[in-house]
Amino acid sequence: MQSYTIGQAARLLGVSPDTARRWADAGRVKTHRDEGGRRLIDGRDLAAFSIELAGSGAGTGSGEEEPSYTSARNAFPGIVTAVKLGDVAAQVEIQAGPHRLVSLLTREAVEELGLEVGVEATARVKSTSVHIDRT
Repeated sequence: MQSYTIGQAARLLGVSPDTARRWADAGRVKTHRDEGGRRLIDGRDLAAFSIELAGSGAGTGSGEEEPSYTSARNAFPGIVTAVKLGDVAAQVEIQAGPHRLVSLLTREAVEELGLEVGVEATARVKSTSVHIDRT
């Protein structure tokens, strides 16, 4: 399973590294240390926390995160929070800061990209289509 540094988690959650560090210090999200002593967050734990955070409204509008700019072609880096596989089709959900994006794609594409809960991915929105890139 993929793990994320505090800085990577902050970027995916749309907050400053200091905010992510405070949340980890307060025990809001579980961390562990790697061989080098860096604090890491398991991808599944980060995915669950991102859903909780988006539902609470925290991390949005607090003035701590970067302002959001949008255009017709947006890229939303985030973390995969759900994957539902059918025989041919699949549904993938990504939490990108306060934004939850859902994409319908082929099962084959999900398998080729290695998409699973806790994996970093970018949802690209063009008109009414959501495309997912594994990052």
